Amino acid sequence: MRINANPRIEGAELSTPQGGSAEVAKPAALVVQGLRKLYGTTEAVAGVDFEVREREIFGLLGPNGAGKTTTLAMLATEIRPTAGDATLFGRSVCNEPQFVRRMIGVVPQGLAIYPMLTADENIRFFGRMYGLTGRTLESRVDESLKFVGLQHERDKAAEILSGGMKRRLNLAIALVHQPRLILLDEATIGVDPNAREHIFEIVRGLRDAGAAILYTTHYMEEAERLCDRIGIMNEGKLIAAGTLDELLANMEYAEVIEVRGLPPEIDLAAELGFNGVRAVEKSDLVTRLLVRSAAGLLEPLEEIIARSGQRVHLKIEPVGLDSLFRSLTGAELNH
Repeated sequence: MRINANPRIEGAELSTPQGGSAEVAKPAALVVQGLRKLYGTTEAVAGVDFEVREREIFGLLGPNGAGKTTTLAMLATEIRPTAGDATLFGRSVCNEPQFVRRMIGVVPQGLAIYPMLTADENIRFFGRMYGLTGRTLESRVDESLKFVGLQHERDKAAEILSGGMKRRLNLAIALVHQPRLILLDEATIGVDPNAREHIFEIVRGLRDAGAAILYTTHYMEEAERLCDRIGIMNEGKLIAAGTLDELLANMEYAEVIEVRGLPPEIDLAAELGFNGVRAVEKSDLVTRLLVRSAAGLLEPLEEIIARSGQRVHLKIEPVGLDSLFRSLTGAELNH
């Protein structure tokens, strides 16, 4: 992969439909089959299957302890699977780790930089670890810095960079050897909104350059905005995968009515006679009604609220990733 104004992954294929503009074919870059990891009797990853395509951001979501980071560690060849395998462009993670390592860039959840070295020196150090030397190393360092927008900070020590800049430096280090698969584990933890937007732009740019990207996050908004497809993990298993539209199409309800402030003794579902209510979620003074259509429930809801004599907040919204995530895992996604 060249990181420049017109980047393109080596080996990416183009097809031109008759009468149309060029479109990028999306063959599978990474194929994961039956990947499993045991720690003693604890099954951290319970035989997951999925694929990540070229020029795609595949989001891997799940509550803490779902197995996301362990899955990434196996794909990065940091730990060996107990069973199963994954292939990256036909190379086995288990049997050919040395080939796989050359094709992946890992951006860990924790910062993997040397604080006393400059941004330039950090990237240069890791570039040498990948076997880069001479003019190739020089050009890759320059390209990586420019791609993440740190060319003007190249001579600053990493320790004095802002949190967002350190995250971008982490990305640049992972890109110096031009990987074909990029593993990003919680890439925006601890950064401010502006820095997060900058990282989003970089990740989209990597996809457009041809990279396959596996992106783990706790944040609903990130997954909705960034990911072409989404996989949801829970208790070591992949329990759903597809585009957001595909996943939502399988839901039994289309809207969520959130009622905040009703007295706890009022049972909304019972009061409404379960008319069109598919499920109910309750926490403290908040009740969520998962319904096919909210329109037919507005009048009876208004009557119930009026009788309560309380100041009640009512919100109606279409089903989104947060509702899907809660229904599948019983956990909350961060916003």
